[in-house]
Amino acid sequence: MADTKRDADTRHGSGTGTDPETEQEIERKYDAAADGSLPDLGGVTGVADVAAHGVTDLDAVYYDTADERLAAASVTLRRRTGGADEGWHLKLPVPTAEDTRQEVRAPLSDDVPDALRALVRAHVRDAPLTPLVRLRTARDVRRLLDADGDPLADVSVDSVLAERLGGSGGTAAWTEIEVELAAGRDPAFLDAVEKKLRKAGVRRSQAPSKLARALAETAAATGRAAGARKDSEPRAGAGGRREPDGTAGAHVLAYLRHQRDALLAWDPAVRQELPDSVHKMRVATRRLRSTFKAYRKVLDRTVTDPVGEELKWLAAELGVDRDHEVLTERLTAAVDGVPRTLLLGPVHARLRVWAVAGATEARHRTTTVLDGDRYLALLDRLDALLADPPLRKAAAAPAAAVLPKILLKEHGRLTARVEHALALAPGEERDTALHEARKAAKRARYAGEAAVPALGRSARRFAKRVKAVQSLLGEHQDSVVARGTLRELAVQAHAAGESAYTWGLLYGREEAAAAARERELPGVWERAARPKVRAALGG
Repeated sequence: MADTKRDADTRHGSGTGTDPETEQEIERKYDAAADGSLPDLGGVTGVADVAAHGVTDLDAVYYDTADERLAAASVTLRRRTGGADEGWHLKLPVPTAEDTRQEVRAPLSDDVPDALRALVRAHVRDAPLTPLVRLRTARDVRRLLDADGDPLADVSVDSVLAERLGGSGGTAAWTEIEVELAAGRDPAFLDAVEKKLRKAGVRRSQAPSKLARALAETAAATGRAAGARKDSEPRAGAGGRREPDGTAGAHVLAYLRHQRDALLAWDPAVRQELPDSVHKMRVATRRLRSTFKAYRKVLDRTVTDPVGEELKWLAAELGVDRDHEVLTERLTAAVDGVPRTLLLGPVHARLRVWAVAGATEARHRTTTVLDGDRYLALLDRLDALLADPPLRKAAAAPAAAVLPKILLKEHGRLTARVEHALALAPGEERDTALHEARKAAKRARYAGEAAVPALGRSARRFAKRVKAVQSLLGEHQDSVVARGTLRELAVQAHAAGESAYTWGLLYGREEAAAAARERELPGVWERAARPKVRAALGG
């Protein structure tokens, strides 16, 4: 919960002492009525009582770069006094959850805490963080309680005075209503509150946050433009061309920008070791690189290839952490599935030692990469490419005329690799060929996903079919990797005088699993056959 709306028993941050505390906030903002009144919410389903908590004065200074990079990414960083949670607050959008932001808090200090500065490094790069806007808010809070007296949500009427800092002097004032869900409550409750508010004529705010509204309104007051990402719209390429909507170039660039934004959004989550964050960031990196490769007819590869090589490096570095995580889960499940009578030796203990050692090394490596200059240089190069994309002649053509041909070419590449692998006898050479086919399937899938906004159902079906091939080949590759690790563990166990029987048993099971996937491949591949794909894409 935010501001005075947080009591000690509702806080659920993970930090202690001077460490940053982290929690998720789920909230919605509404434009208040002209008189600033709040409708009676006692009739909302599930609400047994509405408790007034009085008015609290809050004073917050928001920090950003001079060109407002944090605001462009919907990230807010503030130093606030007043209320129950004075201190520094960093709010990060949660890519997978609507109306949800992650709030990271640090104790009050004069300067931006290093821990928070690190979490915005991918956005800020080397630019200084300076005071941008000051918001003074009189917050009148009502707490919605259930029949047991426990909080469901806090509803506040905020009277806000915004002042643009840095000498411009622009000001703005407004009143808004904020509804924040209590920790652990079903987000559907917000719909019930919103229904009541709408009946009273209260509507959602067009601004996603107080800061966004303050930037817009104080900028209008001073005649300056509010900050925004410079490449949020299709950009002119070399020679000054600006690709209109509907062209192949516009569609490909929109997809690339979306993946760039996803990469940046997952960066702080990776730094905080949030679940699945490394995987999500790595996927965004791979999608960027695959799109550069697949859409070489649209974008000049002499410009994209060097950036693609750096993306390949980043994906490989992130892969150390992610691959270890996946392998640990697989081996742990495999050991857990062995009957106790067949667990000979300290199998669980040896696996734990291996898992912890590998995780520690992988985590250190990932952190080092994200804190390094090479990573920031890659982000700068990616931004520069998207701001002035190297569009080729085909980029100006209609997407419906260009993209299907590219997808068919990617499918042809996948066909050649799958057929080559199937022609080989089982063994190491086939394993390698199947892995190469998997990479081709992934690239074809990402190409299909990029084309969905332009081609609709046909591209979606294409991506779905090749994804099925990718998934099966991925399971096969996971088994190949697992076998290599199981052999290493068996060797270590034998050298320590332990029985290697269980490791050999698991090796055999993985071998059988891989053989099963190979038997399934012809059927899965037949469903993604070229004639069907050509028909779906109108080829």
